[in-house]
Amino acid sequence: MLLRRTFLALTAALATVGILAGPALAQGQTPDAKPNPRVVITTTVGAITVELAADKAPITTANFLKYVDRKLYDGSTFYRASKPPGQATNDYGSIQGGLRDDVKKKLPPIAHESTLKTGLKHGDGVISMGRYAPGTAQADWVICVGDMSYLDATATDPGFAAFGHVTDGMPIVRQILGMPTDPNAGVGAMKGEILVKPVKIVSIRRAPPPDPATGPAALPAAPADTPAAPKS
Repeated sequence: MLLRRTFLALTAALATVGILAGPALAQGQTPDAKPNPRVVITTTVGAITVELAADKAPITTANFLKYVDRKLYDGSTFYRASKPPGQATNDYGSIQGGLRDDVKKKLPPIAHESTLKTGLKHGDGVISMGRYAPGTAQADWVICVGDMSYLDATATDPGFAAFGHVTDGMPIVRQILGMPTDPNAGVGAMKGEILVKPVKIVSIRRAPPPDPATGPAALPAAPADTPAAPKS
């Protein structure tokens, strides 16, 4: 009888700490949590996979997926490569893609999701909406190369709306960043940053959900216009 009581007490203790409760949930995961959606941007120079932060930037993510699901980005381009003047390497800057001047395909502007609210940061591989004033973002976006935290919101600057990050294909992003630009094309912050030969976006499609055994990639703590890369 004493042995049986000891066994029952040990069983209850183990269940309390979760040893007999089955596989543990990942940190921060809830039983009904859904993985963030991923998309594959297929271009003529290679593919880029992006995980969208639906859990942190739902408005911006939903807007982007409307364009994806309606195939509105098919045939669009990466048309801008922004680097500091005189920089020879392709390890800092941003590339911009989207519908640019194709107004017939553009959907209504969306509300601005500040990084102060979402907690996202403009780090290497982060995708962020291009815009004019806050609340004007529609169909164009940039992918950051390197730490571009100057795009984050502050108490006095609304910043730009980050909404995901590249999980595969950063070599393709850097390749596009290094392509020749026309010194006379573009206006304002885009002056001299328009690609001589824009890179065609063949399609953007949702990717299959990640393998449950490995789980989704972790999100880093982390045209409409965006500022040029800071001048050195």
